[in-house]
Amino acid sequence: MPEGDTVWLVARRLHDALAGDVLTRTDLRVPSLATTDLSGRHVLGSAARGKHLLLRLEGGLTLHSHLRMDGMWHLYRPGARWAGGPDWQVRAVLSTAAWDAVGYRLPVLELVPTDAEEQVVGHLGPDLLDPGFDADAALARLRADPGREIGPALLDQRLLAGIGNLYMAETLFVHRTSPWTPVGEVADLPAVVGTARRFLLANRDHAAQVTTGDPRRGHEHYVHGRAGRPCRRCGTPVRTAPQGEPPRERVTFWCPVCQPGPAPAADARPPSRRAGPRR
Repeated sequence: MPEGDTVWLVARRLHDALAGDVLTRTDLRVPSLATTDLSGRHVLGSAARGKHLLLRLEGGLTLHSHLRMDGMWHLYRPGARWAGGPDWQVRAVLSTAAWDAVGYRLPVLELVPTDAEEQVVGHLGPDLLDPGFDADAALARLRADPGREIGPALLDQRLLAGIGNLYMAETLFVHRTSPWTPVGEVADLPAVVGTARRFLLANRDHAAQVTTGDPRRGHEHYVHGRAGRPCRRCGTPVRTAPQGEPPRERVTFWCPVCQPGPAPAADARPPSRRAGPRR
C-alpha cells in the first residue's frame, strides 16, 4: 500500500493538470457510477487526506478514490498511448482539452457531496502531511492503547494518517525500537512521530522515497526491502516477520541487534495484538 507522500504527490499532479479546466469526457467504470457523466463540470482541485484522494468538482461533488495496494492515477496528453496496464484495469477516465487522467485498479471509487467528505475520511487521525498537523492529538490516540505494538499502531490510519510499512520500518530503525515494543514502552514517542513526519515531508515532492539521504539505487533505505542483507549500522542480517492480525498482517523489516526488545523467534510468526484497519 502506498505511503501518504505517494498519494500527496498524485493529488498534486492531478491538481496541476486538471484544476481550473472543464471535463470534456468522463468514463467511470464501476457499477455504481456506470451511468454518471461529469463532463461539462470544472475541476476545482485535488487533495490528499492520508491515503485518500479527493478530486473536487463544480456543483458540490467530490470524486473519492483510494489506491490501496496497486491502484494509481496516470496522466497522458490527448492521443498518447496509455501505459498503466491493460484496458480492463481502467476504472476511471477524466479528460480535459489538455490531459487524460486515467485511474487504474482503483478498489475505491465513489462520488460524494463535497460538504459530506467527512463521511469517507472523517475516521482518519491527524494527517502527517497537513501543515496544521496536530501532534498532540496523534500522540493521544497512540497512547490510548499503551499495550499495543508500536508497528501496527503507526500503521493504523485512525490514529495518525499517512504512514505505511516503509516509513514505519525506517522510523523505528532510526529510533532503535523493535516494532513489537508496546506503545507505552517506547522511549520517546513524540520523536518517533516527528521522524515519520520528516520522512513524509522530505519525500512528498519526489517519486523516489529516500530515508538514508543516499538516493542511489539500493542505498535508499536502512532496513525496508533489505531482508537478509547486512544492517547498515552493525552488519547483522536484516530480519523480516509477519506482524498484525490476518488478513491485514504485513511483513515487518528490522535489525534484531540495533532494535532490541520484543520480537518473534527466528522463522516464527510473532504473537500480535489486533492490527486494526489501516485505511
